[in-house]
Amino acid sequence: MSVRFGVFVPQGWKMDLVEIADPVEQYEAMTAVAKAADAGPWDSVWVYDHFHTTPEPTINTTFECWTVTSTLARDTSRVNIGQMVGCNGYRQPSLYAKIASTVDVASHGRLYAGLGAGWYEHEWKAYGYEWREVPQRMGEFREAVEIVHKMWTEERPVFTGRHYSIDQPINEPKGVRKPHPSFWLGGGGEKVTLKLVAQYADACNVGGGDPELIRHKLGVLRRHCDNLGRDYDRIIKSTSLELDLTESMAETIGRVERMAEAGADYVIVYVPRVAYDHEPMLRFASEVVPQFS
Repeated sequence: MSVRFGVFVPQGWKMDLVEIADPVEQYEAMTAVAKAADAGPWDSVWVYDHFHTTPEPTINTTFECWTVTSTLARDTSRVNIGQMVGCNGYRQPSLYAKIASTVDVASHGRLYAGLGAGWYEHEWKAYGYEWREVPQRMGEFREAVEIVHKMWTEERPVFTGRHYSIDQPINEPKGVRKPHPSFWLGGGGEKVTLKLVAQYADACNVGGGDPELIRHKLGVLRRHCDNLGRDYDRIIKSTSLELDLTESMAETIGRVERMAEAGADYVIVYVPRVAYDHEPMLRFASEVVPQFS
């Protein structure tokens, strides 16, 4: 079974830079992980789209998603760079499309543009974004996905929806990757998100590493693809894995095997403490990745 792998860089969101005091050194530690991945067998590096730390907001560093994406695009030369995932509520969708197009060019076509509806209520309110309940956020997300796709594929797109509208915006250049920047949608919502994946996306992210949940969500996705006439096999099916530093690599391989058997063909790995120690990431690259190539 073939599986590709990405790795999260330590961005601060998961309190993974707190042992470094200087913000410049924090940024360099994050960049060093991306460069190490670029030199290895990883397909991609990833960032989160958050402003405040988790599991609770603290007065600690969290570097902004698209700024990081753009700098890593210039600090690496091979790996793809993605967001898991961009929060639709933080950027108007036509602006999101423009930003992504520019970063795709800056990276020479290595952008994995992630988008989701968003969920971190405290963060929205703290930054002055109006918090909306799930039905409205999902309605906005549905419209945003269509607008982004139009901005990447049409010369003078027009869209009038309940939440957003565009009137012939010019988006040049649209990007480097063809037919458009790689579009990743995060979330397992069965009525909206997975249907949008079948309609518009190049990749999904589901299941949180749980094989049974992965299997179920991908079954829903396959049904949407069948109903819409989309080739299910052309969609990347990603999930996430938090590396357990106490388990053996053989046990980690077993976890990945179960995800792959459930249908995942892409695993994005979070490595605890990687800002301070690259060794577990390098071991994963040398001992796990080759088992699935």
